[in-house]
Amino acid sequence: MAPSHVLKCCQKVLAWVPVAFIALVVAWSYYAYVVELCVWVRFGNPEVAKVKPFVYLVVFHLSFVMFVWSYWKTIFTYPASPSNEFCLSKADKEQYEKEERPESQQEILRRAAKDLPIYTTTASRAIRYCDRCQLIKPDRCHHCSACDICVLKMDHHCPWVNNCVGFSNYKFFLLFLMYSLLYCLFVAATVLQYFIKFWTNELQNTHAKFHVLFLFFVAAMFFISILSLFSYHCWLVGKNRSTIETFRAPTFRNGPDKNGFSLGCSKNLREVFGDEKKYWLLPIFTSLGDGCNFPTRLVIMDPEQLTVSSQNEPAKSSGANQSFPTRPLSESQNRLLASDSQWVESGPEEENVKSGSLHRNTDDNVVLFVVGFSFFFFFRPNKSLGIGWSQVEENLYCRIKSACL
Repeated sequence: MAPSHVLKCCQKVLAWVPVAFIALVVAWSYYAYVVELCVWVRFGNPEVAKVKPFVYLVVFHLSFVMFVWSYWKTIFTYPASPSNEFCLSKADKEQYEKEERPESQQEILRRAAKDLPIYTTTASRAIRYCDRCQLIKPDRCHHCSACDICVLKMDHHCPWVNNCVGFSNYKFFLLFLMYSLLYCLFVAATVLQYFIKFWTNELQNTHAKFHVLFLFFVAAMFFISILSLFSYHCWLVGKNRSTIETFRAPTFRNGPDKNGFSLGCSKNLREVFGDEKKYWLLPIFTSLGDGCNFPTRLVIMDPEQLTVSSQNEPAKSSGANQSFPTRPLSESQNRLLASDSQWVESGPEEENVKSGSLHRNTDDNVVLFVVGFSFFFFFRPNKSLGIGWSQVEENLYCRIKSACL
C-alpha cells in the first residue's frame, strides 16, 4: 500500500484538474475569438467594416482581463483562519484532553470562550470547538476537510477554483461569477450571427467554421450554468447567508435563525463589498470586518447592558447549566451597527423589545379609557331611576372613574 503522503500528493495534483480544464477552455476561447473570428473572418473580409471588429476586440479584452483577474484572485487567495486568541492555552488544552466527560470539557471551553467575540453555538447549545485544529470556532467558521483548516465565514469548497470560498475571497468569487457571465454573454452574442451563417453555408472560411460552432455552444452552455449559480449567490448576499447557513441555520441565544446575521439588503451588500463603491467591481479586498466578529440583528443592546440584564435574569441553558457566552463591547462599535438605530429586518423579539412595550402600554390606556368612559356614563348609579349598587360595585366604579380622570 502506498504511503499516506504519496496519496496526499496525488490528491493535490488531481485537485488541479478542474482548474486546468477551465484554463484550457479560456485559452482556447481567446484564440478562437481573437485569431480565428476577428482576425481571419472579420479583418480578412474586405466587405466587413474594420471599426466594428476593433470595438469587439476592445470590449472582449476588457471582459477577459477582469474575468481572469478575479478568477486568479479566487484561486490564489489563501482562506482566512481564526487568530491565535481562539486557540486554547497550553494548560486548558492539556486539561481538555485529560477530561473524558463532555460536561467537563464544555466547562473548560465556556471558561475560555467567555471573553471571545462569539455568539453562536451548536444545536445542543455547546461551544463550537474543532478537535482537528484545536481551537474554538468563531461565528460562521467551519472546518474544511479538503483544505484541512478552519475557514472564516466558510461558504463552500469549490473544486473549480481548488480553494475554499470564505471571508477572504468571497468578493472575488462573486466577481468571478459576474465577469465570467458577462464574458460568455458577450462571446455568444457576437458569435451568433456567424453561427447562423455556418448553418446557411454563408461562412467562407472553412478553417474557422468549427471554432465558431464550438465557441457559441461552449459560451451558451457556460452562460446558462453560471447564471443560476450567480443568481443564487446574489440572493445569499442579500440575505447575508452562506451556503452552509442556508442548509444548517446558525444557533443563537433564542435558537436557530437563518436571518440572524442579516442587517438589511444595503448593509449586507456593504459587508461583502465594503463602504467605497468605486472598488466594488474590482477584485480588491474591501470586505468589512476581520472575519471573526460579525454584527447581528439579534444584538440591539450594548453588551454591558446585556451583562447587567443577564445577572437579573437567568440565562437560557441546556444540560448542566450551559450558559450562553456574551458578546464583547466591540460589537456596539461596529460601523454597520452604529449608522441606524433600527434595523430594516427586525425579528419578532426585537420588535417586542423596542416597540412592543410602548404600543402595549398605549393600547391598554386607550382601552381602559373607552371602557371606563362608557361605564361611567351608561352604567353609573341613578337613584331616581331605582338603580343602586352594592358596596363592592361602588368601590369598583370609583376606581375606574379615578383611573379615567
